[in-house]
Amino acid sequence: MRYPEGGGLTPERRAFREKIRLQAGERFAAGEKTAVIAKDLRVSVRSVERWRRAWREGGTEALRSTGPANVPTVTDGQFAVLEEELAKGPAAHGFEDERWTLARVQTVIRRRLRVSLSVATVWRMLKRHGWSWQAPARRALERDEHAVELWKKEVWPRVKASRRPMGPGSSSRTRPGSP
Repeated sequence: MRYPEGGGLTPERRAFREKIRLQAGERFAAGEKTAVIAKDLRVSVRSVERWRRAWREGGTEALRSTGPANVPTVTDGQFAVLEEELAKGPAAHGFEDERWTLARVQTVIRRRLRVSLSVATVWRMLKRHGWSWQAPARRALERDEHAVELWKKEVWPRVKASRRPMGPGSSSRTRPGSP
């Protein structure tokens, strides 16, 4: 099953699952056994055990849907804080060089905003707010232009050249004239 952007189940699917849990709750109240409930509702025994525990602790209300569980959100205010943190640069956050990677942004979000997001979610969030991947604006200070030009003229043509001569060929042993 594919979930909509942002993760989680569709509202219809959540409602269906809530209905199943509420049916299980009625059967808990009637004293039915876990295995029977699981078989009749076509769910795992483990799920019914989890629901029964929730039902014991919080009653029928504990079986109701609380909405998507796996969609951590970053509010606009939090994103503004994140942008301020990113503007400080990676070194300000203890990274050894001046490159922002998704994993590093993820770490800053976890440390500063106390929200855990996957790398893919971090990328979607940044993209949604107009951020994009970028190449460095300047060349490395250590770059040796002479060595680069020499490599382009002497090494690259050899690397680029094909390994076999072009032309008709055959690997067939039945071809006339082959050894």
